[in-house]
Amino acid sequence: MPVDEARLVGLVRDGLPAGETIGVALSGGGDSTALLHLCLRAGFCVEAVTVDHRLRADSADEAEAVGSACRALGVPHDIRVWENGPVAGNLMDQARRARMGLILDWARERGIGVVALGHTRDDVAETVLMGLSRAAGIAGLSGMRREFDAGSVSVHRPLLDAGREELRDWLRGRGIGWVDDPTNENDRFTRARARKALAALAPLGITAERLAEVAGNLARAQEALAVQLARAGRWVEERAGALRFDAGLWGEPGEVQRQAVVAALLWLNGAEYAPRAAEVERLVAALAGGRDATLAGCRARKGWLMREPRAVGAAVQVGDVWDGRWLVEGPEGEVRALGAEGLRLVKDWRATGLPREVLLVTPGVWRGETLLAAPLAQHSAGWQARLQRPFTFSR
Repeated sequence: MPVDEARLVGLVRDGLPAGETIGVALSGGGDSTALLHLCLRAGFCVEAVTVDHRLRADSADEAEAVGSACRALGVPHDIRVWENGPVAGNLMDQARRARMGLILDWARERGIGVVALGHTRDDVAETVLMGLSRAAGIAGLSGMRREFDAGSVSVHRPLLDAGREELRDWLRGRGIGWVDDPTNENDRFTRARARKALAALAPLGITAERLAEVAGNLARAQEALAVQLARAGRWVEERAGALRFDAGLWGEPGEVQRQAVVAALLWLNGAEYAPRAAEVERLVAALAGGRDATLAGCRARKGWLMREPRAVGAAVQVGDVWDGRWLVEGPEGEVRALGAEGLRLVKDWRATGLPREVLLVTPGVWRGETLLAAPLAQHSAGWQARLQRPFTFSR
């Protein structure tokens, strides 16, 4: 059965803002290659960027080949390299984060306000399976967002209603080649295992189409929950980068409580995924009961949730972002956690009305072992500290 090109072009045309230059994240694989060509057929002005992760010996040659293909199409193309060094922990997660950061940096440098990613219905289905393995809640099983803002750049996924093989069939029919990444078949990686599990489930009728449909249903349920969650915002107060939970929150439905705490965790630690459901439930119970607990780099104490001292970021210079959240501005100095030593040097910190544990993980400005300022503890001395992003319950 021939592929409906008009449908695919329509997905791209409807899924991207008109009149904008589109930055295409182009790996050279089938999905992103199809996205590039469909954007051109839809009449968009396009530029492309390829991230070379340097995780395979031939990755540089592949990136250059992608660039040559773009030049043949008249599409401006850049290559960004992930200077990673030794990678500890979850390699694919770190590579994905680095890739997104490099793509967004490229877009900002080029003055491009819209970036398109080539994720498909199959990616949605695999994400659902991966969420099931983590016992994720509704939000974690709702698939991928079609668009989201990343500062000055809007990121779009216009092909979420297209299938991976559908796009490859379309490319084959037009004699357009692509490169298959061998890591997509490597069982070392969770997504590769999810892809194989999806193929094994197909005889039961659990297909990419069906799982994507389920994700869509859950996304609609999540939209309804988001309304309740926004209303529950009145029970959460942000002060000095920590969050205080009012007892009124624990009268809300259980899922609203859970999602409120998850949103708080992700805002505090900057993570993309929530911890496992059982661990979140343990933290909810601790917060509701005023007990101490720690989870994912955060600490609960007497109804407050704050950063855990041992998890805060390394020292940076004034003017750089500290702990992923704080920008300290003023004269030169080193920014690191105020800590117990610093707090002892601030005589009037109790006048803030904030718990000691909250102030310990706020930014201090240091010169060696000398405390120059503690902006959140009433010792600003010419320095100011502000959060890079306000706390909200939006996903």
